[in-house]
Amino acid sequence: MRRAALLGAGAVVALAAVAVASAEEVPGERTAEADARPMPGLLGKGLWRVFTALAPRTRLDVHDVAGRDRRVLWPPNWTVCTQYPTEGAALDGRTTVVIGVVKKGESCPPRVTSARR
Repeated sequence: MRRAALLGAGAVVALAAVAVASAEEVPGERTAEADARPMPGLLGKGLWRVFTALAPRTRLDVHDVAGRDRRVLWPPNWTVCTQYPTEGAALDGRTTVVIGVVKKGESCPPRVTSARR
């Protein structure tokens, strides 16, 4: 009987310690606001620069704005025409970055350059 009571009391103490530890803010713990970064300006740069400028876990949607619906298989061969969000906007873990690209050597379509984000 004493052994069961001792084990029960030990479990209660352990659960209380976990509850107190989870209620306190850990000094090294980061929040979504602390992880927010400004969006870099990427227009006119190579697509590879997008991958190196953004955090590794940033959600990214890349599409061909030339209207040919081509797949982007080799990022160094593409140039950025549009970006959303705009330069300087705060990026957090919920933001999806949308990048419009064309192949290097091609110019951005007029409809895209007039509506650049």
